[in-house]
Amino acid sequence: MSGGEVAGILVAVFWAILVSFLAVALARLAQTLRATTKLVADVTEQAVPLLADASAAVRSAQTQIDRVDAIASDVQEVTSNASALSTTVASTFGGPLVKVAAFGYGVRRAIGGRRENVPEKAPRRTVIVGRTVPSARRSKRKKD
Repeated sequence: MSGGEVAGILVAVFWAILVSFLAVALARLAQTLRATTKLVADVTEQAVPLLADASAAVRSAQTQIDRVDAIASDVQEVTSNASALSTTVASTFGGPLVKVAAFGYGVRRAIGGRRENVPEKAPRRTVIVGRTVPSARRSKRKKD
């Protein structure tokens, strides 16, 4: 055997080993692609019902939001009506009630002023750490 034939055999052996490694790598790649295809198919089967459920939930939420909006507008109308009613009651009964209260106060003061047998109350004095409060000083000045 010559040197060229030995070199040719070595190249053929290395070429066979290289092709074998490439065949194993391609077989594993094919398995990975099959597993990926199966996984995508399973995800698609599960995602379609989930998307349908999500769509139904969004529609239901929209319906509830529409109901809440209607309730909020009704509450706003009731609030404005209550405010108008309160204003009407205050303007209708407020003035006469104030007048009646003032009249009652005047009558009580008039009756209280006519009692001569009732002794006058002594003014109440307030002392804070050795000092007299200004209101007590004013009543002292009035007596002097």
